[in-house]
Amino acid sequence: MLKKGNKIYSILTGCCPKCHHESMYINKNAFILSETLKMHNHCSSCNTKYKIEPSFFYGSMYVSYPVGIMFAVAAFVISYSFIGTSLITAFIAIVITMVACLPIILRLSRNIWINFFMSYDKSLVKKP
Repeated sequence: MLKKGNKIYSILTGCCPKCHHESMYINKNAFILSETLKMHNHCSSCNTKYKIEPSFFYGSMYVSYPVGIMFAVAAFVISYSFIGTSLITAFIAIVITMVACLPIILRLSRNIWINFFMSYDKSLVKKP
């Protein structure tokens, strides 16, 4: 399902949207908070520049809202419907989920945002 050449692959793995060869992020672990949003300037494989213009990733804030809503709805449905907790407990589950998943939400939002503007290019793939 997740194959190179698919935008979903680039979004979920955080790899270069043009060649899908290397990670855009300096540290692949999103939970090292001091390095969550630190990115390479360009791809070492295809030389794609990630920051198309200054403040390019401010636009990812528009994406982070619906991504956060999806996480919150999932937390609510799991806690309230499947586990059968009270509304107060479901609200606490939403808050805990949002805090715990913040680094993932931030990275997913950036990955989705950059994939709006760049597409996979088969010609950039290195052949063995």
